[in-house]
Amino acid sequence: MNSNSSFYLNQSEPNQSCLLALKKLILDQDEKVTETVKYGMPCFCYREKMFCYLWVDKKSTEPYILFVEGGHLHHPKLEVGNRSRMKIYRVNPNVDLRIDEIRVLLKEALDLYRKRIIKIKAK
Repeated sequence: MNSNSSFYLNQSEPNQSCLLALKKLILDQDEKVTETVKYGMPCFCYREKMFCYLWVDKKSTEPYILFVEGGHLHHPKLEVGNRSRMKIYRVNPNVDLRIDEIRVLLKEALDLYRKRIIKIKAK
């Protein structure tokens, strides 16, 4: 079992199923999206540049997607908190995922890299 898998398997339900569904949604967005682990969290990269993470809020115990370049994203469900660069999208694991809304946010986040708004190394 690798560290990517252990994060998900160590989660209790309904968070485990929710996080696995989010993982699939993220990876299905683009063939250049890969998963790794950074800071103990599942990290998703576009062409080796980090664009989002999955994590569980310590207080509410609910999952969220953390968008690395969230400052460029504008959506009423994104929270800044005390972060200057990143924003989070909270997910209630007890209700159906808002798949269309999540896909829109993921597309907008990836477009920052695809359109070179956020610079990535040329390949």
